[in-house]
Amino acid sequence: MTQRVRTDWIAFSVSAGIVGLVCLGLVLDPDAGAVLLPQIYGFVAETIGPLYLILGMILIVFLVWLALSRFGTVRLGGADAPEEFNTLGWASMLFCAGIGAGLMYWAGIEWAYYFQTPPFGLPPGTPEAIEWASAYGLFHWGPSAWAFYCLPTLAIGYAYHNRGIPYLRLSTGCAGTPGFGAHQPLGRLVDTIFMVSLLGGAGTSLGFSTPMIAALAARILGVQASFGLEVATLVVTMVLFALSAAAGLRKGIQRLSDLNVGLIFAFLALVFIAGPTGLFIEAGVTGYGLVAQNFIRLNSWAEPFGDTGFVIDWTIFYWAWWIAYGPVVGLFVARISRGRTIRQVIFGMIGYGSLGAGLFFVILGNYGLNLQLTGAVDVVERLNSDGGAQAIVAIMDALPLDVWAMGLFAVAAVVFSATTYDSASYILASSATRSLPSGQDPALWQRLFWAAMLGALPITLLFVGGLRVVQTAALIASAPVVLIGLVMARSLMAQLIEDQPPQGKDRSGDPHPQPLE
Repeated sequence: MTQRVRTDWIAFSVSAGIVGLVCLGLVLDPDAGAVLLPQIYGFVAETIGPLYLILGMILIVFLVWLALSRFGTVRLGGADAPEEFNTLGWASMLFCAGIGAGLMYWAGIEWAYYFQTPPFGLPPGTPEAIEWASAYGLFHWGPSAWAFYCLPTLAIGYAYHNRGIPYLRLSTGCAGTPGFGAHQPLGRLVDTIFMVSLLGGAGTSLGFSTPMIAALAARILGVQASFGLEVATLVVTMVLFALSAAAGLRKGIQRLSDLNVGLIFAFLALVFIAGPTGLFIEAGVTGYGLVAQNFIRLNSWAEPFGDTGFVIDWTIFYWAWWIAYGPVVGLFVARISRGRTIRQVIFGMIGYGSLGAGLFFVILGNYGLNLQLTGAVDVVERLNSDGGAQAIVAIMDALPLDVWAMGLFAVAAVVFSATTYDSASYILASSATRSLPSGQDPALWQRLFWAAMLGALPITLLFVGGLRVVQTAALIASAPVVLIGLVMARSLMAQLIEDQPPQGKDRSGDPHPQPLE
C-alpha cells in the first residue's frame, strides 16, 4: 500500500522565507546589492578559499580509496537489489543533473578569460599560455568537480537504500552522526542550510545560462536582447519543466535527459565535422595530457606569490559552485542509483561526468579558440565589449548552417535548464517532505512551487547584474555546506564499518530493520 506523502511545513516555510527575503532585499536596493555582494565574495574567497583546495585534494584520495577498498563492492539497496535504470539512462540523468546549461555557457568562452589572463603568471599569447587556455576547463569540470558531487551521493544513498531511512534529504546523509537525524535540531539545521544553498547553486547555473539562451533567441528571431526576454526565457523553461514534472521521474526527467543527450551530441558532432577536426583531436590529447601531468599542482596551486587573482576568480569559484550544488546532485543521483555498487557510483560519476563535460571543451571550446587565433572572429573583443552571451552568439554565427546550429544549441540549452529545474525542484520538494518511502515521489504542487522559487533567484541576480554577483551566490551558499560534507563523510564511514565488520558475516546486503536517526 502506498504511504501518504506529508509536507514538512517547518523546513518548507523557513527555507522559502529566507530565499524570499534575500530576493526582496536585492530587488528593493539593487545598487547596494551590486556593491556588497562582490565585497563578500572577495572576503570569503581570500579567507577560506585555500581550504576549498585542500578539501578537494583530500576528497579525491578518499573516494579512490573507498572505491578500491572492501566497501567498494557494497550495493546500494542490498546485495540482491536490481538496478532501477540501465547504464545509459543512469549516466544521462546524472550528467544532465550535474552539469546543466552552465556547461554550454562556459565551454564556449571560458578559454577567452584564460587567454587574456593565463594561469601561473604566463605571458598572454605565448604557445604555453594558449595550451593552458585550451586545457584548464578540463580540470575545472573534471574529476575534482564530480568528486564534490559523489560524496553526498554515497552518504545519502547508503543511508536511504541500505539503512531504511525514509527521508530523501541532506540530513539523511548525516544520520550516522548522533544528533543529525532528520527531525532532530541539528538535522533540521542541515536541511535548511541545504535548501538555501541549493537555491543558490541552482540559481548560479540558471543565472549563467538564461542570458545565453535569451541572446541566442534574439539572434534567431531577429529581435533585441533585453531583460524582458531573459525573463521570458525562464518562463518557457519552467513550462517545459512543469510538463516533465507532471510526467514523473521515469517518464519525465529520464526522457528529458535522454532527449538532451541526443540533442547536444548531435550539435557537438556537427561542430566536430564542420570545424577543424584534426585540431580538436590534437588539442584534446594535449589538454588531457597537461591536466594529467599537472593534476596535483592544479589541485594545490593557491597562487601565494602572484596577484593575478586567477585562483580566487576561477578555481575557488568553481569549487564553491560544485560544493553548493553538490548536495542536490547527490540527493538526485542517490535516488536513481539503487542497485549500483559504491565502486560503480564513484567511477561512474567521475568517469561519465568528466568525459561528458570534457567533450564540450575539446570541441566547442577549441572551436572558439581557433576562431580567435585565425582571426575569423575576435571572440575576446566581443566578450569584453558585449558580454559572454553575445560572444557565444558570435561563435555560433561562424558555424555552417549558423541559424540551424544555433537553434539546436539553444534548444539543448533550454532542455538542460529544464532538467536543472526538474532535478533541483524534485530534491527541494523531497527535503520539505516529512516521509518519502523508497520509490515514491514528492507532491507535484511542491515541485512546481520550488521551480518558481528557483526561477525567482536567477531573475533577481540578473536584475542586480554582473558576473561577480552570480559567482558570489555560489560562494556564500557553499560555505556552510563544507562543514556538512565533513559530517557526511564521518557518517558514511561509521555506517559502513558497522555493517561491514572486518571479520564475520557481511550484513550490508540487508536494509536496517529500523530507520536510524
